[in-house]
Amino acid sequence: MKKLVIVFLLISGLGTAADEKKAMERVNTAATVMNEIMAAPDKAIPGDLLKKAECVAVIPSMKKGGFIVGAKYGKGVIACRTNNRMSWSAPSTIRIEGGSLGLQIGGAETDVVLLVMNSRGGEKLMSSKFTLGGDASVAGGPVGREAMAQTDAQMHAEILSYSRSRGVFAGISLDGSTLRPDNDDNKEIFGKDVEYKDILTGKVPAPAGTRGFLTTLAKYAGP
Repeated sequence: MKKLVIVFLLISGLGTAADEKKAMERVNTAATVMNEIMAAPDKAIPGDLLKKAECVAVIPSMKKGGFIVGAKYGKGVIACRTNNRMSWSAPSTIRIEGGSLGLQIGGAETDVVLLVMNSRGGEKLMSSKFTLGGDASVAGGPVGREAMAQTDAQMHAEILSYSRSRGVFAGISLDGSTLRPDNDDNKEIFGKDVEYKDILTGKVPAPAGTRGFLTTLAKYAGP
């Protein structure tokens, strides 16, 4: 009996370590996605929009399926400006689910970036769950060095959304998608239960393993 307990504890410990590694890898992958997207200025997120954004979310390899309208599911990370926009919060892990990505064929995976453009959007983001296009207005963001081609919807949207699939990067609508914190992954990264709002308002220090993502944000969006 004692041996069984020891084995169980060992297996549980290994599972926790594996989950933590997987969650942290997702944070690092988000940084890689951001670097790859911004490597081509003519086809990247305009720098002036990044500098205005209150929060930035990156969902690597969001899965989608179906034809024309399909289900979506993805995990990623988000960080918000704190200290009067002089620094970034620790990244919180998030889930995005449901909605439609518009035209889609097959089960491709898509990298998604969300820019929360004003304090109203940031405040709504702090809720435990909200719907893009419902609780917060969302529009496909403009791409390239110049953002002059923005429509009124883009200029007034609380959230701008981008996607990259099969090498193509563009603004895309995510109406109907729900976004919420991934509390289990946050617990793995921070080593304890932490409140989503406390993370994004800077009340929780960033773990060492997440600093690469924050450095990437500072590189493109400024302090």
